Amino acid sequence: MKCPFCGSTNTQVKDSRDTIDETAIRRRRECPDCGGRFTTYEHVQLQDLTVIKKNGERVPFDREKLLRSISLAVSKCGISSFEVERLVEEIRRELENSGISEITSKSIGEKVMDKLITINKVAYIRFASVYKDFKEVKDFEEFVSKINS
Repeated sequence: MKCPFCGSTNTQVKDSRDTIDETAIRRRRECPDCGGRFTTYEHVQLQDLTVIKKNGERVPFDREKLLRSISLAVSKCGISSFEVERLVEEIRRELENSGISEITSKSIGEKVMDKLITINKVAYIRFASVYKDFKEVKDFEEFVSKINS
């Protein structure tokens, strides 16, 4: 594993343990060259997923990108990082278990929104504002009125 601080490939695992939900292995690593410490996670991957973006470009599914976007939406909403990890893992497993190797970014966004509305409506609206590319206040108003009706 390459050190994120100095780029050395001579890192050592200092501690390994299962995550709380037992879907990954958390490894604490240390770089003997610079002394930097960092954490990595090892997840089971059933199949390679390809995401078809709005412009037609095909890119590999990036779990970390999904994690970042959901984390942004739920920040300051009282949702723990454990819950976010569980949500991301749940979505990833659903995508892999679907048997489809290519999935649209729209489908992923819809899955996230379906999950977020049951967890926290503010996070749902925050995610939707980016996902649906709200431009004006009226876009928010229309979206929120649909939720409340």
